[in-house]
Amino acid sequence: MRRLLIAILSITLSVAANAQYTCKIVARDKDTHELLNGVSIQAKNSTGAGGITDANGFALIRNIKISSITLQYSFVGYKTQEQTYTLPDTAIHYIDLEPDAAALHDVVVVASTRGNDRIENATTKVEVLGQEEMNEESTIKPGNIASILGDVSGVQIQQSSATSGNANIRIQGLDGRYTQLLRDGMPLYGGYSGGFGVLSIPPLDLKQVELIKGSSSTLYGGGAIGGLVNMISKKPLYKPDASFLINQSTLKESNVNAYYAQRWKKFGFTFFGGQTIQKAVDVDKDGFSDVPETNSTLIHPTLFFYPSSTTWLSLGWSGSFEKRTGGDMIAVDGKKDPAHPYFEKNKLHRNTFTLLSESRLSNTLTLSVKGSFSIFNRDETTNTYFFSGAQDNYYAEASLVKHAHKHNIIGGVNFTGDRFTPSAATPVPVGKFNNATTGIFIQDTWQLTGNTKLETGIRADHHNTYGNFVLPRVALFHKLNEHWGARAGFGMGYITPNALTPQVRDYSIYQLQPIAANVKAEKSYAGNLEVNYKTSIGEGGSLFINQAFFITSINDPLVADENGAGNVTFSNKNKPLLTRGSDTYVQLHLESMEFYIGYTYTDALRTYLPTQQFIPVTPRHRAAATALYEIEGKFRIGIEASYNSYQYREEDHTKTPGYLFMAAMAEVKFGPKWSLVLNCENLFDERQSRYESLYTGPVTSPVFKTLWAPIDGRVANLCLRFQPFAH
Repeated sequence: MRRLLIAILSITLSVAANAQYTCKIVARDKDTHELLNGVSIQAKNSTGAGGITDANGFALIRNIKISSITLQYSFVGYKTQEQTYTLPDTAIHYIDLEPDAAALHDVVVVASTRGNDRIENATTKVEVLGQEEMNEESTIKPGNIASILGDVSGVQIQQSSATSGNANIRIQGLDGRYTQLLRDGMPLYGGYSGGFGVLSIPPLDLKQVELIKGSSSTLYGGGAIGGLVNMISKKPLYKPDASFLINQSTLKESNVNAYYAQRWKKFGFTFFGGQTIQKAVDVDKDGFSDVPETNSTLIHPTLFFYPSSTTWLSLGWSGSFEKRTGGDMIAVDGKKDPAHPYFEKNKLHRNTFTLLSESRLSNTLTLSVKGSFSIFNRDETTNTYFFSGAQDNYYAEASLVKHAHKHNIIGGVNFTGDRFTPSAATPVPVGKFNNATTGIFIQDTWQLTGNTKLETGIRADHHNTYGNFVLPRVALFHKLNEHWGARAGFGMGYITPNALTPQVRDYSIYQLQPIAANVKAEKSYAGNLEVNYKTSIGEGGSLFINQAFFITSINDPLVADENGAGNVTFSNKNKPLLTRGSDTYVQLHLESMEFYIGYTYTDALRTYLPTQQFIPVTPRHRAAATALYEIEGKFRIGIEASYNSYQYREEDHTKTPGYLFMAAMAEVKFGPKWSLVLNCENLFDERQSRYESLYTGPVTSPVFKTLWAPIDGRVANLCLRFQPFAH
């Protein structure tokens, strides 16, 4: 018996001596509690123990041979932290990492791909305009984000109406209707409600903007043929966050914007309110407004709820109320003169309701539910007609994200649609119609090896009019070494016909004819090939270079044709729309300086034409550059420039001259709370009217040319910003 007890005791001591414990970790952002993917965890006093957090911020640390362990956490853009744990235990330990302001430019959570990857490691190329850029833009162009998007190479903000100021976003030479706008991953501003969409989004209300150039239809469905722009809303932090802006420009624009946000344990909120008043301005003195008279009010409150540490929910409402009047300056001023009757007035009301929710069901499974409903009303009044119409848009989605060993799998279902209803008093040829699409999708990002990721996805959609669409996609990323990486991808997309989708230039709604029964949906095939290079420079500096080649072919392109009577009809062409080229950008961060240089070569062709196949008003060469120098807490100065090469005019197919657009800004800070920004856009006063008249015909019924350059000229603005909780 004695020998048996000694044997049992020896075995017990041996097991204890060789015991191996585990420790469960979830890494979060200290301010937002956002789960962090890719956090490196290393044990300081246990050889071999360590790991990396997954897409849910979770890591299981194995092979711990001691009962007290100190883990060190490191993640680019966050301060390195240490924490000691006593083992064994079965609890999940949360570590809240503190952002490092000096290195935040290296961190990007790619919400558009739903992969939570950094830019250089993502299977899809994403360009991100982060919080710093949003803060800067809110003092330069407080009213909308059109200006900052136009600073990115390969992205063209084209004004489609000289009278109303309406604009659309063109990517890689394709019309704006091929670019999908998203807010928190939900579609915005399609069809009739697409007018003035990009002009209604202030940067102060955003955390960041993500751009994907090229087809991205697996997750988001039809419409993302040319690319997508995803605007990510701010979330409340535990510490209060507030900004108040007052802005005045030499172009007679006044802005007052306010943002406030705060979170408590179970509840939080964000609030944005903005007012813009713009007087009509005739820059070129031709008697017509180049900047319309505008009165715009935007209110956007959002409530956040946190029922548990693994679940959050937000409910939001956004109300946009706007009046725009442009045309003959005499008519805009309200004077009734038969010799100067021309004007266009738009009255816009947009109410959008949103719901977003995310719940971590387990350490490897996350459920996401989101939905939006938008009511858009527009009254158009001119000297020749009046029209009143409405469009309702809806979107709903439920998706699951599963992290299984080397796989990150996303699957879900969504429903999207819109309904256009003209007023009974103002019937139009297109009549009343609706679109409804049901889609299912799945995407798997597979970590083949430590340096290689393969992403495959497929989407199946059913449209109530145009039937079924199947969209496969495949992308590959390979990290060649510490500095070099390469990616390649192929994807398909589609877009269904809609007579009210904004075109390169605006038409009267009474000109637009209904879509014929024999018209088909457009389908696209797109591919890309890229190389990345990234390296550190000194302490906190970095250099990132991306070289990309792209090609997109759109079969059965839908083309608008205007006949002699002014009626606009739509038909498919039997040969594709083709855009191809290369895109280069370089980002350099040094201790107090930042630089960006981008260049895009675009060969955009309408192959269905026998001659003059070029796509009008599309620069063959486009370059953009920015430089910023900052002494933290004191001042910063910056310059930006963009060059657009020749384009072909739509009216007579002649070449336009190239032009250089330059801007400069300076910000002086008075302590942490107050700052004053002076900015000047278009320093060389480049505008289309310096080269040609903007219209033809008599002043009583002018015909405006397609716009290929700015028309508002040089403008300076002075903005005062107050951040009461900054320190």
